[in-house]
Amino acid sequence: MGVAAPVKGLARTGVRTWGAATSSQRPLPDFLIIGAKRSGTTTLFRSLQSHPDVLGLFPASQDKKSPHYFDLDYQQGERWYRSFFPTERERRKPDGTERISGEASPYYLFHPLAPARIAAAVPDARLVVLLRNPVDRAFSHHWDRVKNGIEDLSFEEAIAAEDERLAGEQERLVQDAAYRSHAYEHFSYVRRGRYAEQLERVFAGTPRGRVLVLRSEDLYAEPQAAFDEALAFLGLAPHRPERFEKLHGHADRPTVDPATRARLDEVFAPHNRALADLLGTEVWW
Repeated sequence: MGVAAPVKGLARTGVRTWGAATSSQRPLPDFLIIGAKRSGTTTLFRSLQSHPDVLGLFPASQDKKSPHYFDLDYQQGERWYRSFFPTERERRKPDGTERISGEASPYYLFHPLAPARIAAAVPDARLVVLLRNPVDRAFSHHWDRVKNGIEDLSFEEAIAAEDERLAGEQERLVQDAAYRSHAYEHFSYVRRGRYAEQLERVFAGTPRGRVLVLRSEDLYAEPQAAFDEALAFLGLAPHRPERFEKLHGHADRPTVDPATRARLDEVFAPHNRALADLLGTEVWW
C-alpha cells in the first residue's frame, strides 16, 4: 500500500515524526561511508548522490549526509534511524529494480562502538573507507576545528595536549552508550591516524569483502578512477558526475612545520606499516 507524500514545509520535528511513523516502509541503508575525517568522505558521498540509482536522505538535503546514529544518537533507536531513509516506494524504479541509499559519517570509523553497532544493525551493508596520509589528515582536522571556532591551541600545542584531553574518553564511551565525548570527537588529531586498529574493529564484525578501502590521495589525483571503483563495489552502473568537488577545504590553511611533519612521520610509521600488513598492500605513506 502506498504512502501519502509528507506535507511540504513541515518543521524538523514534524518531518522526523512522519519518517518514524512510516519507518516500517523505509529500508535500512545499503552502504555507509565511515571515514576517515578530512579524507574526502563528503566529496565521495556527494558524487554518489549524483548517480541516478542513489537516493539521498529524507528529507532531501545537500547539507546532511548522516543522522549520526551509530556514533552520536544510537539511543534514539532503529525506528528513528529508519526515518532518515527513502521508502520502498521511492526506491522502486519503473522497471521493477531498486535504487539504493546510504549515508556518510567519518566518526563511524573512529568511534569505538560504531563498527559493532553497524555490523549488528545493517549486516549486509557495504562500507567504504577513505584513508589519507595521517599527518595531512591531522593537520587538516586541526585547521578545520580552528576555522569552526572549536580549537584555540596551535597544531603543535594541540597534539602535545591530545593524550591528556582524550584520557579516559574511549573507556567512558564504551561504558555509557549515551555518552558524547567532545574531546574524543574533535581533538583526536593523532589518534585518528592509527588506521589499522580502527579497521580491525570494522573487520571484527563485517567481512572484508563488504569493505572497500581507498586512498584519499587517489581520489584527489584521479577522482573518476576512484569513483569507478566505488561504483563497482556498490553494484552501480558506470556514471560520470558533472564535476568532482573537493568540499570543506580551506584555501587559507597554512603548511605543516617541517620539523613537526618529520616527528609525526616517525610517530605514524609503525601504524602505516600495520595498515599495509592488514590490507596486504605496500606502505602507503
